[in-house]
Amino acid sequence: MKKKIAILGSTGSIGTQALDVVRSHREMFDVCLLTANSNASLLASQAGEFNAGAVVIGNREMYGELSSLLGPTGTAVYAGNEVIPELLSDNGEIDTVIAAMTGFSGLMPTLAALKAGKTVAIANKETLVAAGAIVMETARTHNASIIPVDSEHSAIFQVLQGEHSPIGKILLTASGGPFLRIPASEMAAAGVHDALNHPKWKMGRKVTIDSATLMNKGFEVIEAGWLFDVPVKDIEVVIHPQSIIHSMVAFMDGSVLAQMSVPDMRIPIQYALTYPERMPSGIPQIDFCSLGGFTFASPDTEKFPCLSIAYEAAAKGGNIPCAMNAADEIAVEAFLQGRITLCDIPGIIADTIAKCTFIQDPDIDGIISTDSECRRTAESIIGD
Repeated sequence: MKKKIAILGSTGSIGTQALDVVRSHREMFDVCLLTANSNASLLASQAGEFNAGAVVIGNREMYGELSSLLGPTGTAVYAGNEVIPELLSDNGEIDTVIAAMTGFSGLMPTLAALKAGKTVAIANKETLVAAGAIVMETARTHNASIIPVDSEHSAIFQVLQGEHSPIGKILLTASGGPFLRIPASEMAAAGVHDALNHPKWKMGRKVTIDSATLMNKGFEVIEAGWLFDVPVKDIEVVIHPQSIIHSMVAFMDGSVLAQMSVPDMRIPIQYALTYPERMPSGIPQIDFCSLGGFTFASPDTEKFPCLSIAYEAAAKGGNIPCAMNAADEIAVEAFLQGRITLCDIPGIIADTIAKCTFIQDPDIDGIISTDSECRRTAESIIGD
C-alpha cells in the first residue's frame, strides 16, 4: 500500500530532494499535497509530474499564474500559507508530512499535522527551536511521530534504533562552514557570495548563511535536546570538516556509535520516508581508502559567537529561543539584502534577546507574540 505524503516547501532544497526520492520509488509513494512560497512554475511542474491532488502557493500574487498553469490538470490550487493547517487537518489520506518550509512559517502547519496524528518528517529546525515544548507535547498528546530529516538528527535517530541504554552525550558534528579556516578579522568583509559558498552541502540561502555563522549548529543543539530528551549541556558540537560522520552518541559504558555516509541529504530524507525499512538509494558508498582520514576540533566560539548565544538561549529557556530565532531570521535577510555585514548578525541577535519580554512557560499565543515582537525589535536595531 502506497504511503501518501505532503511536502511543505517542495520547491526548496529539501523539497526537491524529497521528490528525487519519490521519483526513485514511485511504487511506494503518492503525493497528495505540495506547497511553495513563490516559485509557481516549479510548483506547477512538480504537481503535474507527481499528479498532486492539491498545491498551495504562499505568495498570493502568484495564485493567478499557478492556477493558469494547472487549470487543465484537476489539481486543486490554494493561496496563502494560512490554509495549509486546514488542508492537513481535513485530509485523512495523508500519512506523512515532510515539514521543509523555511523559518517560523513552518510552526503552525507542523502543529496541525501532529494534531491530526500524522507522521512529521521534520526538516524545519526553527519549529522546535521556537516552540519545542509545545511541539513535543502536541506529538505526545495526539500519538503522532516525529522523524528527523536533518543529517545530524537523522544520524542520532538511526544510532538509537534498538538501543535501550540512556544517552551519555550527543556529539553533534559540524563541517565548520565556508569560514572555518578564514581569520576572524577577515569575516567582516565577507560578502553574500562568500557566505553561500558552503564546502560540503547544497542548502537553501537561509540555512547556508546560518551554517556560515554556526547559528545553524546552535539551532541543531536545541533541536536535538527536544527530539532526544537530552539536556543541552550534554550535547557537544564537534567540528568535522569531512562531513562523513553525521553525528555520534556516547553511552555510559564508554562506547560511541556513529552514523556515516557521503554528504547527501537524500539519504536521511529517504530514511525518514521509508522508516523503519532501508531501501536502495543509488548513492555511492563511502570509499574509506580514498578519504585519507578524519579530523575533529572544538568550535571557536569567539569567532562564531552565535553558537554560544544558542547555548545561552537554551539555558534561559522559556520564549528566549523563539526570540533568538526571530532575530536571526531578520538579521540573515538583512545580510542577504546587503544592509548589514555577516559579523553584525550575532550582535543583532544578542541585543534582541536582551530586549525581549521574557515568558517562562509560553503557550502558542505567547510564542507568536514573541516572534512578532522580536522581529520588530531586530528591525529597529538594524535601522539604528
